[in-house]
Amino acid sequence: MVEKKGQAAMEFLMTYGWALLVVLVAIGALAFFGVLNPGQFLPSSCTITPGIACDDFTVTSSTVTVILRNGMGEGLNTVSLTASVGSGTPVDCEGSVTIADGDPQTYTCEGSWGDSKAKLKADLGLTYKVGSSTISHTKTGQLVTQVE
Repeated sequence: MVEKKGQAAMEFLMTYGWALLVVLVAIGALAFFGVLNPGQFLPSSCTITPGIACDDFTVTSSTVTVILRNGMGEGLNTVSLTASVGSGTPVDCEGSVTIADGDPQTYTCEGSWGDSKAKLKADLGLTYKVGSSTISHTKTGQLVTQVE
């Protein structure tokens, strides 16, 4: 009688074991083919630091364009913006070196930013001086979007 209980328990465990193995293989296959990649569902975003708004942005395979708005309450001087992907060398962006309070300013970064339709996660570096101050501030932000 003990042998029959052992056989029933073993058959129960084997049935659920095979079912669990099939489910794990299916999840592995979905992950391998990118169906379960959460990165493709992330919304586009651009953040720098409080007081500096990222009004708009666009990324092509050769250009990153970012429009920043000064909301610091004072004009910004000696403003420079850099963009980099991963541990790559930061690319200097071209744009005005002064931004009056409340004004937008466009910065353009030329470089290789990936293939069309690829997801881009770039680090932004902003350096500036507030008003007539001689102290330089450096802030980092992030740009997450799809290459157009």
